[in-house]
Amino acid sequence: MQTTALPPTAATLYTQRYRHIRSRTADICRDLLTEDYVVQPVADVSPPKWHLGHTTWFFETFILSAYATGYRVFSEDYSFVFNSYYESLGKRVLRVDRGNLTRPTVQDVYRYRAHVDEHMAAFLEGFESQDLPGHDEIAELLELGFNHEQQHQELLVTDIKYILGHNPLFPALEISLANRDIAQNSMFQKAQTCAPPAGVHEIGFKGKGFCFDNELGVHKVYLNPYSIHTQLVSNGDFLEFMEAGGYGNFAHWLADGWEWVKTNQITAPLYWHKMDGQWWNYTFGGLQPVDMSAPLCHVSYYEADAFARWKGGRLPTEFEWEVAARQLDWGRRWEWTNSAYLPYPGFTKAAGAVGEYNGKFMINQMVLRGVSEATADGHSRATYRNFFQPDKRWQYTGIRLAE
Repeated sequence: MQTTALPPTAATLYTQRYRHIRSRTADICRDLLTEDYVVQPVADVSPPKWHLGHTTWFFETFILSAYATGYRVFSEDYSFVFNSYYESLGKRVLRVDRGNLTRPTVQDVYRYRAHVDEHMAAFLEGFESQDLPGHDEIAELLELGFNHEQQHQELLVTDIKYILGHNPLFPALEISLANRDIAQNSMFQKAQTCAPPAGVHEIGFKGKGFCFDNELGVHKVYLNPYSIHTQLVSNGDFLEFMEAGGYGNFAHWLADGWEWVKTNQITAPLYWHKMDGQWWNYTFGGLQPVDMSAPLCHVSYYEADAFARWKGGRLPTEFEWEVAARQLDWGRRWEWTNSAYLPYPGFTKAAGAVGEYNGKFMINQMVLRGVSEATADGHSRATYRNFFQPDKRWQYTGIRLAE
């Protein structure tokens, strides 16, 4: 990652950001019932209780245990419980077993958060001293911790939606989302495209401020002439694909995608349900009629690619997307690109556990660009590289076409 440390006199800004980010995590969970905190319907979805503990463990492990004199961990067991994938930090509960953690209790986890928040407040008060050993390194870790928790805020929203969206009662939940989910006209009724200039372009993060390490390594790419749609594919557009037999015609699908469709009997986007001849969609407001003008959501890369082929277009590469970003309205969905998640030229992993953050996942995944209504405010930029396996669709994923 890259960051510019704040001046020592601005240490109070770290305290303010810490409190703001941590309070938003708790706010997302505000209306959950105890039973909602512990469910893990599938391996991809972690129980909300685990997210609350893991983000707390991050600050305890990387800041307090490493730099706060005399700090004692809240529980010797919690590193085993709340470590996610950091091999260098020891053994951990298997991801698929997180739903079996009836202990620690929800109350225990909130006590853990309060304990770490109290010690972090005291630690940040002393952070004004530039003489503090490792000041710049701590500043980088704080920035990483803030952005890490914001990532988990989005995962909290999507995991909670999956948990409730697979409850047969389809319960509603009042939850705070960014106001980005605005309606649009069908792009195919009123197609609009832009054509960024062909030629050599610079890709990657440059300038000051925070970015993840997978955005670093500014490099040049050559783009052939192309055009990209300024609007996202809508629910109504995708319904045309469905009604034309899109899920039943192998000709539109990659081989892996076709096997995925058949094996899982996929016939519609995630959360869509056809009842009495009408399509309904699970939202945090409960089951609602599908809004045909709204941007499509919760589709896999396989579905995105199949739709693009059916429509005679294609998905943009992540480089085409980044160059075109300033001409696009990209505040609604994470958009599948046709780029594999690979390192940029010159990519190097940081030393220690922090180096496990992104680099080791650069295999068998596709890049998404953009942002969604579940993304924390301020946690987006045109160079941001999200990534998931091609079958995943519980995130707020959508489609933009290129030609």
